[in-house]
Amino acid sequence: MTACGPLNSPTLHTVAESENQWTGIGVTKKGRIFVNFPRWSDNVPVSVAEIINGKTIPFPDLEWNKPIEDDQHFVAVQSVFVDNLDRLWVLDTGNPQFRGVIERGPRLFRFNLTTKRLEKSFGFPKNTYSENSYLNDVRIDTQRKFAYITDSGTGGILTVDLSNGQVKRHLSGHPSVLAETDSLVFEDKTVWKNRVHSDGIALSPDTNWLYYVALSGHTLYRIPTKVLRNNTPKPESYIEKVAKIYAPDGMVFDKNGTLYLAGLETNSVYSVSGKGQYQLVAKDPEIRWADSFAVDGEGNLYFTTSQIHLDENKRGLYKVIMIDRKDL
Repeated sequence: MTACGPLNSPTLHTVAESENQWTGIGVTKKGRIFVNFPRWSDNVPVSVAEIINGKTIPFPDLEWNKPIEDDQHFVAVQSVFVDNLDRLWVLDTGNPQFRGVIERGPRLFRFNLTTKRLEKSFGFPKNTYSENSYLNDVRIDTQRKFAYITDSGTGGILTVDLSNGQVKRHLSGHPSVLAETDSLVFEDKTVWKNRVHSDGIALSPDTNWLYYVALSGHTLYRIPTKVLRNNTPKPESYIEKVAKIYAPDGMVFDKNGTLYLAGLETNSVYSVSGKGQYQLVAKDPEIRWADSFAVDGEGNLYFTTSQIHLDENKRGLYKVIMIDRKDL
């Protein structure tokens, strides 16, 4: 893979820090920031929070963040996403500590950010996931009322018709949604051994294309969203390879059609242009596993650092970092 370098190294602004490991991030047009903490251990006091004055405040309240296995509590949240209508979507894997999906199953929640109230909850039929599924990331098409979700546990893409709750599973077992490697090797010689399937996901600004990639992989793919929405036969025939890349995790488009994503092995952030040009945006020792990305209404780029590849005794504080739009 080849990539052009940035003309100037952008300033990394630390917006918030936490002793607890976060993954997902969602940002509203006016800059309200929401994060989630995956339940990968017994020590996860909060699943979803809003960052206010640098502090994490449980969202929508502390009660929702008690890990009770029902439809009014978060069990094992992996990602949060703010759509273009400034609504917060919370993807609950229902798979705490990777022990297997609980009887309740995964859930997709939608919250009103003005009232902090749950507006809608979507369940998943058991024929759309397996015991080892891990619904990882979500993107929302508000115009066509569809959600797109990756399953990084077994490899696959799920669609949810938000008008009627119908869920369909796509591309299970196809190479594009499966891990390409058993390990990632970082510049400091750290080796992270794991096989994680389809993970990062992003919708093009016109919502006509869904971009996706396996975490344990180096190939960025895309597929027309209409193929998934219409459950078109032989969807694999519509898949396109976009670029060879460093392993990323989450990713996001800005309104101009530039895709931002991590280069995990190199402690970097990269961009992919509409023409497929792969370019280095920022490289810094502080970019320790740039996990999830979001863009605010001004075009500023935010991402979390989750330090997944490092032993716990080598990790510092987890950060939310912002790069000003003028530096992108």
